[in-house]
Amino acid sequence: MIEIERNKEYFKKLKSTIDERYENSTVYPPKAKIFNAFAKCDYESLKVVILGQDPYHGKDGDLTPWARQGVLLLNATLSVEASKPKSHFGLGWEIFTDNIIRYISDNFNGIVFLLWGSPAIAKKSLIDTHRHHILTAPHPSPLSAYRGFFGCKHFSKTNALLKEQGKTPIAW
Repeated sequence: MIEIERNKEYFKKLKSTIDERYENSTVYPPKAKIFNAFAKCDYESLKVVILGQDPYHGKDGDLTPWARQGVLLLNATLSVEASKPKSHFGLGWEIFTDNIIRYISDNFNGIVFLLWGSPAIAKKSLIDTHRHHILTAPHPSPLSAYRGFFGCKHFSKTNALLKEQGKTPIAW
């Protein structure tokens, strides 16, 4: 998936811009880990895509166990400046993530998409709802989780959808 995008003109421009941002400010995640989610999630076992806003802009969390079970952790943007949510929106990441979402929608079946927050929910139109399942909720950040993320039961609903398809549920 990623290799196709890396050769496109928008991606070359994006890479140049992101490289400059890493040189001049504190950016998350560490540059070497931008595409970690893709490296840790085996496409053959892909079952769930969690789409959020942007990486955490001051914390480091390791959700490798989820990725190893077929959960792709994707954000609308794959980098962000420290303590500045949405600081890398509009740089070209949206083209990249839209293309990844379309690729998954077109080439897989029965994926459960968890869309968290307005930027993620806006990507709903990229997903074929006849082939996939979509669950939406406010972003789980401390500022908005109380507006509907808590209690949305996305993890149990996802596992129920996976079981209906004969797939192994995720150990969240």
